[in-house]
Amino acid sequence: MKTRIIAPVIISCIFLSMLCGCGNEKTGDKKATDDSAQAVTTGEVGVVRDEEYGGIFIDLTIDEFNALGFDFGDSVNISFDNGTKLDDLPYYTGYYVPVDALLLCGYPGSPHPKIARNYGDSAWEEFKMTENTKVTVTINEKAKYLSTQELSELEYSDKREDYDSDIEFANFREVRGGALREKGFYRSASPCDNRRNRAPYANALAEEKGVKYAINFSDNEDSYLSYTDDDDFDSEYYDGIYRDGNVDFLNLDVNYRSDKFTKTISEAFLEMASHDGPCLIHCVEGKDRTGFACALLLALAGASSDRIVDDYMETYKNYYGVTKEGQPEQYGAIVVNVYDFLYCMCDAESGTATDTLDLKAGAENYLRKGGLSDDQISKIEAYIG
Repeated sequence: MKTRIIAPVIISCIFLSMLCGCGNEKTGDKKATDDSAQAVTTGEVGVVRDEEYGGIFIDLTIDEFNALGFDFGDSVNISFDNGTKLDDLPYYTGYYVPVDALLLCGYPGSPHPKIARNYGDSAWEEFKMTENTKVTVTINEKAKYLSTQELSELEYSDKREDYDSDIEFANFREVRGGALREKGFYRSASPCDNRRNRAPYANALAEEKGVKYAINFSDNEDSYLSYTDDDDFDSEYYDGIYRDGNVDFLNLDVNYRSDKFTKTISEAFLEMASHDGPCLIHCVEGKDRTGFACALLLALAGASSDRIVDDYMETYKNYYGVTKEGQPEQYGAIVVNVYDFLYCMCDAESGTATDTLDLKAGAENYLRKGGLSDDQISKIEAYIG
């Protein structure tokens, strides 16, 4: 594994017990406990809607925001001119909070710092934002969450030469487990959105494997067509699949517990079952939306929880070099994400031993919640097996 540059991973709550009570919505004034810290403020600035995920962008670049005196690992208070106040939010480079918790995230490559819920509903809608809303961000406590920031931040590179193979760089692999048919399903980073420089590699690997159908979690048709106009677009094979009518654009955020996500992925699996394979499942990085879809697919095929966990964690080995043996703390923090996938499918309480869950029945019930009949679920299971 070669040296990587710094970028974030999405890490949930195993080491984050100190976060309980974060992100409380309040009204009225709160007295500053540290006048020098409270002097660090954005003043009143605008907000911008994150069209892809529904978060609230602060209308400053991350560099501009940090230059005011904010540092990753700080605790911040946020107030909107509509009266909503969010106190004691952690400011991180990634989504290092429990599922559905609020944070302020300065994800590298993002145009602005963003207020969001990890795997949650749209913060823009939740807090009734408009294009005229103003926001003020102020330091609550310097370095309050620095230990979590330092634990969670891992190395990541968008340069091909920093990886050992095209497969590793593109996060491309066959999905295998249970009764899933051989060479029928693949997952990867985006073969069309080249913001992470991986699209040409994922496209070439899809061609090599003879992919005939794709489920695209991140784009709608308009965003896809915008990529084809870019000078660096180099995904002709994927474009051929699209022109043949064999790309299903889902344009979903990452909230796999929402009714919209459940309905959309259920319908996508049913549509997939009426097309020739092999099928490629992808989002931008092939990590979380793709990860949930592959966990659902494997559960329907009767795969064990260990197999599903191993498939999910392969992404973190590819991108960050994280393994259970080599980085046990980071591995343990990340793996709770896929555990939550399984709890969601099975309506199980967090902390339930995953090897006690009936994953196949849970996956079938998830599809029923998405509106599918037993006959339609049986059609999908016959297709994938």
